Amino acid sequence: MSNLQGQSIRIGTMVSATKGQAAERIAQIADMGFESFEPFFWQTTNGQDIADLGKRCLEAIGDRDITISTIGMFGNPLEETDMDLQTLQGWRDCIDNAHHFGATCVAGFTGRIRNKPLTDSLPRYKQIWSELAKRAADKGVKIAFENCAMDGNWAAGDWNIAHNPDAWELMFNETPDDNIGLEWEPCHQMVYLIDPLPQIRKWASKIFHVHGKDATIRWDVIREHGIFGKHPFVLMRTPGFGDSNWTDIISELRLAGWSGSIDIEGWHDPVYRDALEMTGQVHGLNHLKQARGGSFVVDPV
Repeated sequence: MSNLQGQSIRIGTMVSATKGQAAERIAQIADMGFESFEPFFWQTTNGQDIADLGKRCLEAIGDRDITISTIGMFGNPLEETDMDLQTLQGWRDCIDNAHHFGATCVAGFTGRIRNKPLTDSLPRYKQIWSELAKRAADKGVKIAFENCAMDGNWAAGDWNIAHNPDAWELMFNETPDDNIGLEWEPCHQMVYLIDPLPQIRKWASKIFHVHGKDATIRWDVIREHGIFGKHPFVLMRTPGFGDSNWTDIISELRLAGWSGSIDIEGWHDPVYRDALEMTGQVHGLNHLKQARGGSFVVDPV
């Protein structure tokens, strides 16, 4: 196995925790070469005992050199349907219990006032996240917003306003807290034809966690059909199958003094999904380790 002593960047994967199987999944794949895990919930924790789950996840890791730096809580905590309120409570519970996982960061979406211009969400954003930022700071926890649009844009959408660097400027002005930042991934910028590399140079101090997801931009489709036609002009990919130069990305992160975990988000890949997802994930794991350098590379299974 690799000697991770002194390694400032770990390569891992996300593990669904919504249905109560996170610890079992970690135990199942812990010997495949992953160096970190991000257990995550989708909209609700389903009433799970989060403290107990954290302890069981660490027990599943055992004495392996694997960490959990970040746990995820994805939903829309800004509105007040039953599920939105479950998401908001999930954020509170994850913040309060992150230490049971050994985690120092909770990640997810900002939420959004549905079907309104992005700026209409800022007052509610400030109200909710100022409170959660203080709650997290009191526990030594950082909050990281994923830069995923969830099919939204500046004019309308659902789930998240943290998908655009212009929005980041507005958000961090409303919540200047040091413990509020980004769960960044290059894919979500490429979906908007934004070059992700310059973002690292500008925003590295606000990048608390990185998702390992890539994209393939289909320039031939754009030239013939544009970006608003019936044909998809971009495909979300597992690292190693997309357009990103991960050696450059990791180099820029290191030049900025960044350290932390890059956790793969693999199930979106149109080819390596379902029965082939773990084949793609192991390829992505090896690809990111090679881009980082200095690691043992496992064989795909």
